[in-house]
Amino acid sequence: MKGRRVEVPSGLPEPGDYYLHPTAGWLGMTPDGQLTGLRGHQVVEHEDGTITVSPSIMVNQGRPDEWHGYLERGVWRKC
Repeated sequence: MKGRRVEVPSGLPEPGDYYLHPTAGWLGMTPDGQLTGLRGHQVVEHEDGTITVSPSIMVNQGRPDEWHGYLERGVWRKC
């Protein structure tokens, strides 16, 4: 899924969005709609404004299925 860099939203971001929060750091909304912080990851910002996050991102907010994948140059890819 091609993600979208957005300004800090006033409400919840859309799936695929990512942004730099002034106090929380980089945050992203996985393609399945789980908000995740990226503080424990290395985030590389590219010239075009996209980001690459490493290592892989794993999120499970009490759901039966976790989201595990990558955000590379603004594109979300599930493992």
